[in-house]
Amino acid sequence: MTVEALKQGHVAVITGGASGIGLAAAKSFLERGLKVCIADKDAERLMQASGALAAADNCIVAPCDVAEPEDLKKLERTVRDHFGQIDVLMNNAGIQPGSQMFGPYANWDQVIAVNLWGVINGTRIFAPNMIAQGTPGLIINTGSKQGITTPPGDPAYNVSKAGVKVFTEALQHELRSLKDCKLKAHLLIPGFVFTGLTAKGRSEKPAGAWTPEQTVDFMLASLERGDFYILCPDNEVARPTDEKRIAWAAGDIIENRPPLSRWHPDYGEGFTRFLNEPPGGRNG
Repeated sequence: MTVEALKQGHVAVITGGASGIGLAAAKSFLERGLKVCIADKDAERLMQASGALAAADNCIVAPCDVAEPEDLKKLERTVRDHFGQIDVLMNNAGIQPGSQMFGPYANWDQVIAVNLWGVINGTRIFAPNMIAQGTPGLIINTGSKQGITTPPGDPAYNVSKAGVKVFTEALQHELRSLKDCKLKAHLLIPGFVFTGLTAKGRSEKPAGAWTPEQTVDFMLASLERGDFYILCPDNEVARPTDEKRIAWAAGDIIENRPPLSRWHPDYGEGFTRFLNEPPGGRNG
């Protein structure tokens, strides 16, 4: 299946594009013949990324803090003035400074402003003109498995990424309900990817992690299949394990278990048994 929005000459905007998955996506899009704008809050990294891409005619960089709607409006105008159209929006900017339930408010505010409001505002600002173009387009929002299984330890991040999942589902429903709309939304759900966000002081990629390039390759293959949920594996966790973790999380509601029962002392053994059941075993 050909992804019409990713045709040569089309234009992609990537937030959080100066490193990690965003930069890998920019490189891949440029190799396909797209024109790309990478946006990032870090001006120094933007310049470094621009040099690494070495595609001045087809690539521009723009400073942008996605937590600020006015920055996103300026970004949209800049790209349209320069390239004339926008066919792909990748709302990819994200942060993870760490949070505790009763920890500093600043961490909560910052994470939700970037990870959730950055996606919501980016979509609301870019999508109307993308729809009006009347041409095939894509909005790819970067979520996280932590927004689905919501493990304990970083509640602000989990809340933000759960919000991205719900928002992107609602967005795709809205888009498919619009007459003659050719814009589609997709939810990117990375696995363990070695980026600046996950490095935590490490200089070498852990064996269990994928590279950003592997993640983008998987994303593109998923888009070609028409997948909405782009659920990425990694070198530690294959899709069947992800599916069981997701099913168990949903089962907490269905079976009236305690929340996050996977980590509850009374249910840990039950989860392990469930995880090890062969395909077709008990669901829940």
